[in-house]
Amino acid sequence: MTELELELEKKEIIRTYRKLLRHAKPFLKDDDAKIIKRAFNMSQEAHKNMRRRSGEPYIFHPLAVAQICVEEIGLGTTSIISALLHDVVEDTEMEIEDIERHFGKKVAKIIDGLTKISDVFEYGSSQQAENFRKMLLTLSDDVRVILVKLADRLHNMRTLGSMPRHKQIRVSSETIYLYAPLAHRLGLYAIKSELEDLYLKYTQSAQYAEIVNKINASKAPRSRFVRNFISPIQKELNKRRFKFTIKGRPKSIYSIWNKMNTQAIPFEKVYDLFAIRIILDLDQEMEKAACWQVYSIVTDYYQPNPDRLRDWISTPKSNGYESLHTTVMSKTGTWVEVQIRTKRMDEIAEKGYAAHWKYKGLDSSSSESGLEAWIGKVREILDHENSSAIEFVNDFKHSLFNKEIFVFTPKGELKKLPGGGTALDFAFEIHSEIGARCIGAKVNQKLVPINYKLKTGDQVEILTSNKQRPNEGWLSFVITSKGRTRIKDELKEQKKSAASEGKEIVQRKLKQIKLTLNSENLDKLLDKFNLNSALDFYYLVGKGKIDPKEIKKIKALSDKPKKSALKTVSDSESLQRKIKEATGEKRDQLLIGEDMDIVQYSLAPCCNPISGDDVFGFVSTHEGIKIHRVNCPNASELLSKHGHRVIKAKWTSQSEVSFLAGLKIKGTDRVGMMNDVTRIISSELRVNMRSVSIESDNGIFEGSIQLYVQDTKHLLKLTKRLENIEGVEEVVRFDVH
Repeated sequence: MTELELELEKKEIIRTYRKLLRHAKPFLKDDDAKIIKRAFNMSQEAHKNMRRRSGEPYIFHPLAVAQICVEEIGLGTTSIISALLHDVVEDTEMEIEDIERHFGKKVAKIIDGLTKISDVFEYGSSQQAENFRKMLLTLSDDVRVILVKLADRLHNMRTLGSMPRHKQIRVSSETIYLYAPLAHRLGLYAIKSELEDLYLKYTQSAQYAEIVNKINASKAPRSRFVRNFISPIQKELNKRRFKFTIKGRPKSIYSIWNKMNTQAIPFEKVYDLFAIRIILDLDQEMEKAACWQVYSIVTDYYQPNPDRLRDWISTPKSNGYESLHTTVMSKTGTWVEVQIRTKRMDEIAEKGYAAHWKYKGLDSSSSESGLEAWIGKVREILDHENSSAIEFVNDFKHSLFNKEIFVFTPKGELKKLPGGGTALDFAFEIHSEIGARCIGAKVNQKLVPINYKLKTGDQVEILTSNKQRPNEGWLSFVITSKGRTRIKDELKEQKKSAASEGKEIVQRKLKQIKLTLNSENLDKLLDKFNLNSALDFYYLVGKGKIDPKEIKKIKALSDKPKKSALKTVSDSESLQRKIKEATGEKRDQLLIGEDMDIVQYSLAPCCNPISGDDVFGFVSTHEGIKIHRVNCPNASELLSKHGHRVIKAKWTSQSEVSFLAGLKIKGTDRVGMMNDVTRIISSELRVNMRSVSIESDNGIFEGSIQLYVQDTKHLLKLTKRLENIEGVEEVVRFDVH
């Protein structure tokens, strides 16, 4: 770089730093500005020779994270310092002790929570899950760890364009699986929506771009519609002397895409593309009455849908969200969602947890205690550190529920449960011992089983018995983390007892054929029964689910030839080595269609990828590499928990190979419709069909066709031809299982 370019970079760094200070100025006290400057200088010095993948100096990243903390989350000095220094321990020679010496225990604790674990992990564990657990362990002391981490993740997602494709997919999947739900749970709706949109941008690029283009194309008529819709409401609010603002808030790209996919409809049929938000500026004690008054004004002009009224003012969500939502019919015949809230409620909705501190003391109602209660539940999960990191992440994911129900105890006490919560979840919510002994419940005076799903407004009485014990079946319907943790603890005790008996049986059977129970023989047995752990094996033997006679067959296993070393890999580095050994090429990418003689791989049955699909390889425990589509239903979980077992994969030219794909077809029925569909598939495009199923009801037909295609271009050509048939309304691809 030239001296002039370096000088311009320095000026830009200072300009960015001053912008941060300007936003922080309103809440700085005493020597805060000096401490922030010291943190900035330390970070700049620590990262002075480092550049990001985009080529810009690394210091821009901590500055951007600090800016998000201040401007978008509403955090203060401690968080700014932590954000500026969040990478120095991980990336440089600096230690946590140095941070504590210069900036105190609080900052050191936050940065320690943000610093990744560098230890080596045993096979079968997940470094991503371990890092996530470590970060959450600090939640017990300081929730700012999570908030700074979300700011860090948001900036990484905003700058993901400069990363290689496989990293874009892994980071995006981790984001949608854990960080977007976490942002939602902490009430950071703006950040949650942006994380979801960015996930879509990097995993479903074409669909993302198409939705963005269609939203932009409909901007002018949408603005006109919003102006006409709010005009009578504005006049009435002005007449009654309300201080207010009205916004037309567009639906996020991700939520439009989600609706298109879950309902199998095109963009043009997503009618609720935006919501109208009315924000009142008034004193807190007048909020509730004023919001209902505005609701009355809105419904005077527009007919409401009685099933779509949501009152989160009387009963706020656990993350503190307060608002009144209604859906009304506009004069043009389309449904419009109207959200009514105050300035305070809007700030809490946008800035979530952090905004509560601003209003602390003004209101001691449930808005803050709901969040505190949720954090208390997370702490309960954290107390059970004996579970594996992956189990922990699964339990934590369960606690990130979106919808809630409100139920009552026999004495009328209100309890919040996740949507889909059962009578047994309610029992564990009261007390873990009551949950463990629960045999049934009375809901609204009627006897129900323990797996009965509760609804808002139910009054629940729990029935118990001292003879009752938790069993594995409970995990299939209990969804609260408190309940699942207690059940798992109890099952582990039961499992250890059965496993102890099982181990004795195994030792006895091996002794009969003159073998000892050593690691080599144990590995052979685990491989034979397709199991990952010795505990699972001993448990199944102890419970009689593995026939002890089968154990004696281990002798025959010794005579089998071992699998070729070339056939299996454990990660992308071992794949690279095997490809180099076999071909002399240095590449870390699996070529689907060419590398079958080098490594063992197959197409995943959960998403049945076809040539041309965006894919990745995942190293499974027993079945070699599985090729998954990036938009496979299991992709985000696999990529989030086992990033080290993901490998890059690419299709090679395979014109002679056919792939199974599925198409759902829908439209208005007529004579000859079936004939036209099969003619285009079989005669004109010469595509082989595996199965066709079409049903007609009152002039509307729906069908599913499974057929063999060469690649995605071939499938797209077929889809377009079918869409052109008279009467066909939509043709959508589905996963064939």
